[in-house]
Amino acid sequence: MASRSEPTLPARVSRIGKTVGLGALGAAAGWLAYSRLGIDHRMPLPPALPGRRADLPTRGGVVGLYGDGPNEGTPLLLIHSINAAANAYEVRPLYLHYGRARPVYALDLPGFGFSERRRRAYTPRLMVDAIHAVAGLVRRRHGGARLDAVALSLSAEYLARAALEQAQDYRSLGLISPTGFDARLAGRGPLGGHRGNEAVRSAVDNPLWGRALFDALVSRPSMRYFLEKTWGSRRIDEGLLAYDYASAHQPGAEHAPFSFLAGHLFPTDATRLYEALWLPVWMVHGERGDFVDYRHAAGFRERPNWTIERMPTGAFPHFERLGAVTRSYDAFLAKLG
Repeated sequence: MASRSEPTLPARVSRIGKTVGLGALGAAAGWLAYSRLGIDHRMPLPPALPGRRADLPTRGGVVGLYGDGPNEGTPLLLIHSINAAANAYEVRPLYLHYGRARPVYALDLPGFGFSERRRRAYTPRLMVDAIHAVAGLVRRRHGGARLDAVALSLSAEYLARAALEQAQDYRSLGLISPTGFDARLAGRGPLGGHRGNEAVRSAVDNPLWGRALFDALVSRPSMRYFLEKTWGSRRIDEGLLAYDYASAHQPGAEHAPFSFLAGHLFPTDATRLYEALWLPVWMVHGERGDFVDYRHAAGFRERPNWTIERMPTGAFPHFERLGAVTRSYDAFLAKLG
C-alpha cells in the first residue's frame, strides 16, 4: 500500500496563511456585525454644561452653543480641543468657575457634541468660521464688547487664525497646551493649508466599515488609554471619560475624527499664525504626558504681548490644578485693565 507523502513546507505555509486570512476575515465580519447590531450609537447625551444651550446656524452647519453667567462683564469664550471624542465638557472646570462672575460661553465645534456631524471633510477653515459665527453672536448679545477667548490644544491654532482675521472681536487670547510649538506640527507652510490626505480619509470614512472602525477606536479601554496619555497619569477625570464615551456614540460621530486622523484638521502654518499675533496672549502648558514638546515656545517668551507659564500637570491643567490655572489667568487679565 502506497504511503501518502507529507505536504511540502511551501504548501504548509500557504495552508496556514489561508487559515489565518479566513480567520481575520471572519473576525472582521464579526466585528462589523457587532458594531451594527450590538453597539448603541444613539446613547443618551445630556448637555455637557449647565446654563442655556442653543443651536447656531453657521456657514459650516449648525453649531451647539452653551451660555451662562451674568450679563455684565467681559464675555469669555471657551473652545475645546480636537480628538476622537472632543466636546465642550473639556472646558467644564473653567466654564463653571467663571460662570459665577462673568458671561461665559462654550461651543461644540463642527462634527462634535451637539453640532452637526455629517460626512464631509472637516478642515481648519470650517472650525475658524464656526468661531467667527459664535464670536459675532456673543458680541451682539453684549453690546459689541470684545471677548476674552481660551482654546485647548489644536483649537489654539484655529483661535489664532480667527483673531488675525477678525481682531476686533477679541480683547485677549488664552492658549492651553497649544499645538504648533513642537517639532512635528510647527511650520511655516502654505497659508491657510492643512495636512490632510484625502485618500486616507476616504478609506477610513467608508459607509461600509467606517463606523465599525471608529467603534474600535472609541471603546472604553481605548479612550481611557488616550486620556491617560493626555494626563500623563492614571488619575484622569472620570466624568470626562463617561461623557466622551456617550458623545462618541452618536450618529455621525466618526466623520470629524476621521478628518483629524487623516490630517485635514492640522494647519500647515501654525508658526506663522502665532508669530503674527499682536493681541495679548496667555499660554499655559503641562510638563507630563505625551504632549510636552514646546521647544519652539522659547522664541515667544520674550515677546511683550505673550505670557507663558508651565505647570506640573498633563495637557489639561485646568482639570488638575484649576486654582493655579485661574490665578494665573486672572493675573494676566488684570494687567489688561
